[in-house]
Amino acid sequence: MSNPDNLKYTSSHEWVKTEADGTISIGITQHAQELLGDMVFVETPTVGRKLRAKEECTVVESVKAAADVYAPVSGEVIAVNSDLDSSPEAINEDPYAAWMFKMKPDNAADVDALLDAAAYQAVVDSEAH
Repeated sequence: MSNPDNLKYTSSHEWVKTEADGTISIGITQHAQELLGDMVFVETPTVGRKLRAKEECTVVESVKAAADVYAPVSGEVIAVNSDLDSSPEAINEDPYAAWMFKMKPDNAADVDALLDAAAYQAVVDSEAH
């Protein structure tokens, strides 16, 4: 399993991509989607919603379980991926392309403080034991 080096990660298995305009895109990692299995439903947050770091804001449902997705940092939701309403399986096909929502972070430095790919892999490895 490979975690792209250009992303940041959370210990709760979200990935974060910083866009050119300073906004961030958020989705779930390869590891998370493998644990959950085939996705059947994604509930995204409302555009304009203010989130606190680590706040539950999205729910993904698979054939195995439902799981919460957490805001990686504090900020405002500026977009949601409405394609996932009709095609939640896109997360299984390519979890790093299937973003769930985008945020404008309150503080860009909070994004820099998230886990890099190696640190995230260490979290995954520690859970396997």
